[in-house]
This record gives sequence, C-alpha cells and structure tokens, in this order.
Amino acid sequence: MSPLYARHKRITLAVATAVAAGALVSTGLTTSASAQTPAGAAAKPLAAAPTTLSAAARTTLIRQAQADAARTARHIGLGAKEKLVVKDVVKDVDGTVHTRYERTYAGLPVLGGDLIVHTAKSGKAEGITKANKSVIKVASLKPQVTAAKAEKQAVSAAKALGSAKTSADGARKVIWAGSGKPVLAYETVVGGLQDDGTPNQLHVITDAASGKKLFEYQGVENVTGTGKSLYSGTVSLDTTLSGSTYQLTDAGRGGHKTYNLARKTSGTGTLFTDADNVWGTGTASSSSTDQTAAADAAYGAQETWDFYKSTFNRSGIKNNGVGAYSRVHYGNAYVNAFWDDSCFCMTYGDGSGNVNPLTSLDVAGHEMSHGVTSNTAGLNYSGESGGLNEGTSDIFGTGVEFFANNPNDVGDYLIGEEIDINGDGSPLRYMDKPSKDGGSADYWSSTVGNKDVHYSSGVANHFFYLLAEGSGSKTINGVTYNSPTYNGAAVTGIGRAKALQIWYKALTTYMTSTTNYKAARTATLNAASALYGSTSTEYKAVAAAWTGVNVS
Repeated sequence: MSPLYARHKRITLAVATAVAAGALVSTGLTTSASAQTPAGAAAKPLAAAPTTLSAAARTTLIRQAQADAARTARHIGLGAKEKLVVKDVVKDVDGTVHTRYERTYAGLPVLGGDLIVHTAKSGKAEGITKANKSVIKVASLKPQVTAAKAEKQAVSAAKALGSAKTSADGARKVIWAGSGKPVLAYETVVGGLQDDGTPNQLHVITDAASGKKLFEYQGVENVTGTGKSLYSGTVSLDTTLSGSTYQLTDAGRGGHKTYNLARKTSGTGTLFTDADNVWGTGTASSSSTDQTAAADAAYGAQETWDFYKSTFNRSGIKNNGVGAYSRVHYGNAYVNAFWDDSCFCMTYGDGSGNVNPLTSLDVAGHEMSHGVTSNTAGLNYSGESGGLNEGTSDIFGTGVEFFANNPNDVGDYLIGEEIDINGDGSPLRYMDKPSKDGGSADYWSSTVGNKDVHYSSGVANHFFYLLAEGSGSKTINGVTYNSPTYNGAAVTGIGRAKALQIWYKALTTYMTSTTNYKAARTATLNAASALYGSTSTEYKAVAAAWTGVNVS
C-alpha cells in the first residue's frame, strides 16, 4: 500500500549509484548528439523522452530482456549464483531502452539488488545504474535464527510503533543488500491496523545470523488531516451503461471503477451505480451511500490518467493500459487516504464527522503517483528515499492539479489546500517554502532523513519549485509565493513543463529503491543531460536548484 500507498510486494533497497561493470560505462548514460539539443521549436518529441508502447510491444520487450537476462548478468559482472528478473522496460523516442531488473542470489530475492541497464538503439550498452555496488555474496545460506523468532520480533516492532491488531504471515529468507555488506536475512510483513486505523504493512528486515533488526519501513503511505468536502464544480465523468443502469466505470481509462466501502475497512465494496448518470450533489453528506465523494474520486483518477498520458506518454500507473480502482467511504470518520499496491487501488476516508472526504484533486494525483513510484524506482518509504517518495507524489499531484485547469481548484504549489486539514484555511504543505507548515525541511542536512517522510519531502518539493518557478517573490494563479535559497543566490526557473519531464525521466530511468538526495541530484542531472544536453540551460538550472536546497 502507499502514502497514501502501500506495497505488498517485496521492496528492493539500496543507495543509488552509477557503477562500471563489464562493457558498461560508469556514467550511467552517454548523451547522444540529438539529446543535447534543447527542446525547441515545435512539437517534435525530445529524443530522450519516453515513447508510447503498446501493451504487446511492452510485453515483447520484457520477454526479450528476460530471455537474454543470463547473458546480461554475465556482461555486467554478476556472480554465478545471481540472476536477473525484469521488472520494467522504458523506451525513448530515439530508441534507447532502459531495462529495470531485480536480482536473486541462490534463488533468494536480493533486497537492494535492483539495477537499470541502458542500451542504445544499435544494441550498444550505454550504462548501468545500480542500487548497490557491493558484490552480492554471503558465506552461508543457513540461518542461525529461526523464522518464528524473526516474525515475533517484527510483530513486537510494529506494536512498539503503536500499531494495533497486528499479525504476520511468516518470514521469508532474503539477501539484504540495502546497506553495507550483503547478509542473509528474513523479511517479515506485519499486517493489521496502525493506531489511526490506517491499514498496516510494516516490513521488518532481520539478520538471519544475529537476530538483529536491520531495517524497517511502513508500506502504507498516507496523507493525514482534518478536511472539508471537496467541490470541483460540474465535471464530465466517463461512465458505462449496463442495461438501464449506469456504472461508475471508466472504460476508456483502463476500466477504472469507483466502489463504495460503506464504512467498512476491507474488501472491494460495491460498485457505484445510478439511474440518470448524474453523480453526487456537490456537497458532502454523512450518508455512507453519498455519491459526491465517489464523483470526486472518479474525477481525480480520470485527470491523473490523462495527465500521465498527455505529459509522459504513460498509459496508466503500470504503463500497461490497466486502470486501478478507487474506494470511498472507508472506515468511520477516517481522516486519511492511501494507495495500496496489493489491491492496486486508492482508498479515501470521509474525514471528521464523515462529512469531509479526502478526495481533493491533488490528493488523488498524489495517491496514484505513489503507484507509479512503486512500479518504477520503488523508492523505499523510509529515510531520504522515503522523503523523495513523498515528494514525488506531491510533485506529480501538483502537476495533475495544473493539468486539470479546473476553475474551482486552480493549479498551485500548495498541497491539500482544499481539504483544510488544519481548520484555519492553511494547506497541508507548501512547496515554495516547506517549513511554513511547521515541520517540513526547506534544505538538506545530515539529519533530514530522520524526519517523518512527509517532512523530509520538503527538500524535494522545494527543489522542484525552484527548478520550475525560481526563487524570490511572485504570484501565480492568485497565490503569492516567496521562495528562498540556502546560499541566498537567485535561481531562475525553467518552467513547470520541463521540470516535470526531468523529474519523471529521473524517476523512471535513473532512481533506484534507496536513492537519497545526493543520488537524486545525480539522477536529475542525468535526466536533464539526456533530455536537453549537458551544456543546456536546463542542466545548469537543475544544478542551481539543488544547490539552492543545499544538495551539492
């Protein structure tokens, strides 16, 4: 599940770094002449921008890459016990292919073994980006600690964090390469509920030799607040007619469906149906059958799908043309929303008094973007990578809001401003100066990874705002901003459109599961170089914006 998002599948953890192996260069990417040409004249796609792949073409590329995985593993210098498993393939306009792999060692998943191989149209290897440069090797595959003990410790860890009704289905053996020397370990996923009612998916990594807890992260990522009902005005919704009844199913966007949980906290719920194809009243109701929250959720899913398709040629969260689904009226007075990878769905609570649904447009974009992150870089939801995960959802959620161009909820660099979670009209987060929320970090420091991921995300949010709009005072769509820099130097923005392209390119082709802020700087510079050239204004702006948030 996720931050509002939770991943129930395994996660790969490590520090993002480019390494040389075999015939591959250490820079991670060799920029072609065409990639050095800044975006310009017309509607011609950028050479390094992702191209649209049909489901069949994507499947073919994945199958080809998997069939050749053994040879690829040898070329990049992996050991005899290591194997590659293809996770995703991205193809650029110029024919460059970026293949994302996960690794196994002696048949065990390697957490922190993910890597990306970059291959030119000619078939020439151009680079490799690894999550961890350590050699994957352990002295023994025989654990000294029982799985039952690891499971018990994981449940205790969850209870110590305030989780209720915790349970675990067992511990599985893995190779932990998330930090330092790889070791044999157990991964235990603890379910149940967190103390605020949010579903729990705590992943605990335990050393199989010593029993020491090595790492933990929460798979459920969420936006928390006390909000008001969303009113997006009269919008167009794509629905499906079945017999004489309309269903809240969007067949044109992967079959996205909107369900009513009617105060339950499990299951899919009941698909919303209607006789006249008019959904909701424009105001929230305490009724568990109210359609207004459903209309907001369906609209948010619709705009998010269109944003990714129009902006990045991405067809759905997994880029496979398949839609997620949404569930509204979760729990009783639940003040939260979350993305869950296990059901591939978004879930929204109704907020205080069950009359303040957390279904605002940027929250919807935020939630589904957690799904995109999970299915690309897989940024671990802890420490600096967790801040980048949250920041990515804020960045793309903001992109969705601007893209929708809804006069009732105009685009801005404020997060959750419509739901008024603080009760005083202030937003949940500010991108121009994150510390205005009282907890978020404006700049990187050596301790920023110790903050809650919703606060460490401030560094990413601030970077993006500086890259898009620049520093200093300005008014955009009626909202006044005044963004400072760490060193007091002025930063000139390159525009939101280019900033989004750079962040998406970095996320999908250069970031790995535990990319930290320093590695994110490298990833976005690689992306800017690929898209616009290493001597371009855009490349220099990326460097300046990172310096502006003390990442250099």
